[in-house]
Amino acid sequence: MIDPNHKLSVTRQAKVLGMSRSTAYYSPKGLSETDIAWMALIDRLHVDFPFAGARMLRDLLRQRGYVGIGRRRIRRLMRVMGIEAIYRKENTSQPHPAHPVYPYLLRQLTIDRANQVWTMDITYLPMRRGFLYRVAVMDWYSRKILAWKLSNTMHAEFCVSALQEAIGKYGVPEIMNTDQGSQFTSLEFIGVLKAHRIAISMDGKGCWRDNVLIERFWRTVKYEEVYLRAYERTSEARENLTRYLAFYNRTRPHSALDGQTPDQVYFASTHPAALAA
Repeated sequence: MIDPNHKLSVTRQAKVLGMSRSTAYYSPKGLSETDIAWMALIDRLHVDFPFAGARMLRDLLRQRGYVGIGRRRIRRLMRVMGIEAIYRKENTSQPHPAHPVYPYLLRQLTIDRANQVWTMDITYLPMRRGFLYRVAVMDWYSRKILAWKLSNTMHAEFCVSALQEAIGKYGVPEIMNTDQGSQFTSLEFIGVLKAHRIAISMDGKGCWRDNVLIERFWRTVKYEEVYLRAYERTSEARENLTRYLAFYNRTRPHSALDGQTPDQVYFASTHPAALAA
């Protein structure tokens, strides 16, 4: 809001805006290398113990010989990472009027075909000297990853971009299921769903079971790809994740799909005649 090149002085601009002059000169500090290292450790523990809050994570770290971090710091880093202990709890907060929350539509629903239900989620990806966020669009029936994007911030735009890419490639699902994150309740994201007349479903707050398939996918991709490498650059992360996703969709057999791949199940549902020929 403060423009140092404006004809008004910085002091005058701050006064007009009702801000302290010192605020105008403040530059936010980036995360330290130590914080980034802690975040990588917290991510591994969160994948294995998604129900663990800051206090339990502190104790788990201590069991493993890491004693230089307290629960308040862990809680702060969890907020940066966009994670929380996941368990069913009362949702006593009221949503912002511009960010409505929609009911969960999948309870007792039989999902028996591709493009019936899609699901989306965001995860934290550790790198050697930083971190990224990744969003993915998954077809619930086949477990196929339809689109994904990387970002260094958790904003709505990269989620909207992934959704639009999936629609452009594979058409429109009947239902989109997400959590209640601000990216998925944003006007931009909801607007795309409504424009395509896609029914909107959202998990109960803090209930990972409502979106369990993509949570399991994150665990798989982290243990089979991300944790085996220490990406130096975003371009390296994108290249390796592209390669892994091709393997995941086309080659990797899935036990829940009777040993078939996501691509086999997806295209057998959407183009059965072509496959039979």
